[in-house]
Amino acid sequence: MSQSSTSAEQKEKILEGITVLDLSTFVTGGFCSAMLANLGAEVVKVEQPGYGDAIRHSGPPFIQGESPYYWTVNYGKRSLELNLKNDRAREALYELAEHADVFIQNYRPGTAERLGVDYETINAHNEEVIYLAISAFGQTGPWAERSGYDLLIQGMSGIMSVTGEEGRQPVKVGLPITDLITAMWAAFGATSALYRREQTGEGEYIDLGMLEATLPWLTKQAGQVFADETPTRMGTKDPVLAPYQTFETADGYLNVCILNEKLWHELCEVIDRNDLPVDDRFETNADRVAHQDELETEIEATLGEKTTDEWIEIIAEEGGVPAGPVYEVEEALNNPQVDARGAISEIEHPELGTIPVIEHPLKFANSDSGFDMAPPLLGEHNRDVFRDLDYSEAELDEFEAMGVFGSQSTANDESE
Repeated sequence: MSQSSTSAEQKEKILEGITVLDLSTFVTGGFCSAMLANLGAEVVKVEQPGYGDAIRHSGPPFIQGESPYYWTVNYGKRSLELNLKNDRAREALYELAEHADVFIQNYRPGTAERLGVDYETINAHNEEVIYLAISAFGQTGPWAERSGYDLLIQGMSGIMSVTGEEGRQPVKVGLPITDLITAMWAAFGATSALYRREQTGEGEYIDLGMLEATLPWLTKQAGQVFADETPTRMGTKDPVLAPYQTFETADGYLNVCILNEKLWHELCEVIDRNDLPVDDRFETNADRVAHQDELETEIEATLGEKTTDEWIEIIAEEGGVPAGPVYEVEEALNNPQVDARGAISEIEHPELGTIPVIEHPLKFANSDSGFDMAPPLLGEHNRDVFRDLDYSEAELDEFEAMGVFGSQSTANDESE
């Protein structure tokens, strides 16, 4: 791992000067604000006193009491504990909102109103704010008030119906994929609204539902439905391309991706199977899609003769045909390509020393990016956030005494 650092001639980050108040929990809002932090926004993570974001407690594994899963969603932020059921704490939040550019929450519809952090209230304090309301199903419709998380949305979006093997039960994607999809839409929406504000001076209200956020990603399967076909679970096979799947080798697995006839002929040549393109079952992509089981049998019989590494050398390196191994996660995070690109770096944590960072992938020629701070300890910046607004130490002591930073449980599992 390389140490995260900035160049001698430090470039300005694209979102430098932008302030984000993030009241969300778990992944949808958290990964969104991490994306904004990576581009230079100052993100204040507003957390439940004494407990914090629930993702802090997601595990095992834990490293000295901290969840490394929490790290991956919260690099580059400051943590502020605020008891939103405390009147003075809400007033303090409103003052922060006056200086914020983006306000993020992922409460179940109706909760923000009860806590006094709904759009109308925040907008009354800052008409130019970009207010992002994330929920499972959006703010309207018959399911609006339902809670929902990644697993539910994977099921209801159709993803699980096409993930897994034919004839077996539906399988969820191993990542919290709909959380991350929603987070990326959220970051895109926030930056788009910031761009519009530069031109009009107007703030924005964004209503983002996880279910709707996921549907545009169906692409191939949606195309099948539009053509009156029924998408099914196909294992690693593809509904419209063949061969485009995982094959077993002598010692593991190999992914082969053939998107056109040129690549198909090149593959057959490098694996010494020139008989396949002249077989009526495999001549065109449409033929191959119609005979995927037979095609798999033929190709796998050949690929089983050598190891994965040997085939990578023959197919990908020498033949230039898209093929690659199926890595374990540890291998995915540690390999020559990832190392060369600096995709994994390190950052100093206030208690744990050096911890790993998964860098975000945008590499700009004329601006900087990257995380400047480790994931914050709970309440690490309680005083710092208000010092920046010129609060005195005596006023901050009064905040402590009044329970602004919390002295009682404010548990509220009403996000998304």
